[in-house]
Amino acid sequence: MENLYVAQRSRAVLSCALDGPVDPSALSAAFEAVTAEQPQLLAHLVPDGDGHALELLPEAERPRLRTRTGSEEAYLEELNAPLTVGGPLTRAVLVSDPDEERHTLVLSIDHVITDGHSGIALLNTLWDRYREFLGGTGVPRPLAAEFPEPISALLPPSDAADTAEHLARRVEKTGRHPVALVPYDVEATEEAPEEHHRIEVQRLLLDTGATTGLRERARAEGLSVHALLCAALLLAARRRMDGADPRVLGCVSPVDLRSRLSPPVPAHLMVAAVTMHLQALPVGEDTDLLELAREVGDGMRDFLDRGDHFREMRIMPSAPRHPALHLGTVIVTNMGAVSGPRLPTGTRITDVRLVPAREHYFPQAGRSPFMACVTTFDGRLAIEFPHYTACFSRPFMSELRAEVHASLLALAKSAT
Repeated sequence: MENLYVAQRSRAVLSCALDGPVDPSALSAAFEAVTAEQPQLLAHLVPDGDGHALELLPEAERPRLRTRTGSEEAYLEELNAPLTVGGPLTRAVLVSDPDEERHTLVLSIDHVITDGHSGIALLNTLWDRYREFLGGTGVPRPLAAEFPEPISALLPPSDAADTAEHLARRVEKTGRHPVALVPYDVEATEEAPEEHHRIEVQRLLLDTGATTGLRERARAEGLSVHALLCAALLLAARRRMDGADPRVLGCVSPVDLRSRLSPPVPAHLMVAAVTMHLQALPVGEDTDLLELAREVGDGMRDFLDRGDHFREMRIMPSAPRHPALHLGTVIVTNMGAVSGPRLPTGTRITDVRLVPAREHYFPQAGRSPFMACVTTFDGRLAIEFPHYTACFSRPFMSELRAEVHASLLALAKSAT
């Protein structure tokens, strides 16, 4: 299953903005210690039969912390710098302003070896090691001996006939209820070649009060925050389609498998440990947000109760032959409430972000899902909307972000 991520060319880009002193040599030593603990962080992809395998990079080619001087634009430059097949699967860059008073650490990790939870754990562990090296207690670590087993090898035993039946059922259902996609607002033309476009991000950020209010509203309604977010995003997508009648929209939610395996897989282990849940729902311009959220929540609960999260993992290798299996109008990733890094006294974190990025976009398709990456670092909920400017323009995504923001603030306000 993990071979799918090779062709997908997606990655997690984690970053933290800092005020105060940062010692590049201590941070470099910390990065080398952390990557030595898990050899997949020092690996590259090599051909293996019909797919790919991980192999350690030669010593001279292994990733090291890079430092550079730059401004806010440097973040977008790093966001747009790919991790190529055959090259390192990890990149760490410390960007400092000319006065070296403000810094941004940007950590890029190939989806082949990570999901959101392990990416966040790596970022936090890196700063834990930094404190050790800064305090004189850090020590270089010997390279771990073995690659971990892929998640697809850790699934519980299954019946081949059950898997085949699940695949047939899913293919039939997606064919019967194809989902509508949001049309691009940028026309693909030869006069605007793709090299003039790039990945950008629109960001929605709630303060701790609004985040608490949203949680309280969800609790009062017997819903999850994730279900509320999905409903708000589905309605925003529907308003960007023509016609007044309800349209079948799809909501894709990556589902964490770590805690659902036996034994559980720890968050720090660098593997991709997610499967996908696609729910197709009729959504009209006048659909009630709370009713839609209940449908989303009930659908997710039934999905897990049936054990379909394991079945979906088993049929994922069939996705290239059946692209509609996980084709949604919106893709909503959600890491839940997590803590950000802890830094030594004198250095303060001002922001933490997780943004997914891909290397391949297809403006010629004319429409596609849009992605919303949800994180709640230290009590503040954020939604990142990455987009490729040859598909969705900055004004288009800015308006969408503002609309979803207003919906969430209204929900949070009503809770109080």
